Amino acid sequence: MPTNAAVSGFAPIGGARLYYETAGEGRPLVMIHAGVADSRQWNNEFARFADAFHVLRYDMRGYGKSEPVEGAFSHMGDLIALLDHLGINEPLMLMGCSMGGGLALNFALAQPTRVRALIMVGSGPSGLKLDTPEHPKEAEAEEAIKAGQLDRLAELEAQIWFDGMGRTPEQVNPGMRALAYEMNRLALSHEAKKLGERLPDIETPSAERLGELAIPVLVIVGANDVPYLQAAADHMIANIPSARKVVMQDAAHLCNMDHPEEFYGIVKTFLDGLLE
Repeated sequence: MPTNAAVSGFAPIGGARLYYETAGEGRPLVMIHAGVADSRQWNNEFARFADAFHVLRYDMRGYGKSEPVEGAFSHMGDLIALLDHLGINEPLMLMGCSMGGGLALNFALAQPTRVRALIMVGSGPSGLKLDTPEHPKEAEAEEAIKAGQLDRLAELEAQIWFDGMGRTPEQVNPGMRALAYEMNRLALSHEAKKLGERLPDIETPSAERLGELAIPVLVIVGANDVPYLQAAADHMIANIPSARKVVMQDAAHLCNMDHPEEFYGIVKTFLDGLLE
């Protein structure tokens, strides 16, 4: 069997069963998906980086194959327990998108000795309040939430998060858009079950602790992502001494799915620089 062959399973954690996949050997690279996605967001990166790293991707509780259950939990607690369950103790390269990026940042602050580098994709620190315009479809999405119209909501959120600002569905990759819709629609169905109580990951919001980060940080944002996340990227660059930013053109919130090869090249260059 090739050393980079994928292994999948379910980790029993806090009453839940978290689905995960690992592959490859070497330094650990953990990928955490967005709140409108699941681990399939990283299909390309999981396959490509397994050639050089021990890669891990997983479905957070309430996403993908990780069904929600009754009881209080935190995504931070789940991540720590999953790493312990898999015996991953070496300092990580952490890559997270959106909510997953926020979790990765929280983890880096709470467990600094366990993180080698951080890649923030279309994300920002917890507790960051910025006065920015909304996507034009936000109001319609709120109406769909109140009406319990999950199919309509999933389509509107595809327009907000996958198409992004200034692009139409006809201007994006249809296969990737269909996957983005499918992942988010599944997450919405899990959320509708109203199971579990999510607790904060850390006591002090990470927005107040950015100066503590002493590891390399790469901030990636799509040029068509929402204004808040554009501003959040700039805020992190201004407040994290070790951070640098890359803007991907013709890309929105899930920018790795917009241009997988370009995204892979950006991240590979960053990771190669860590190993020199």
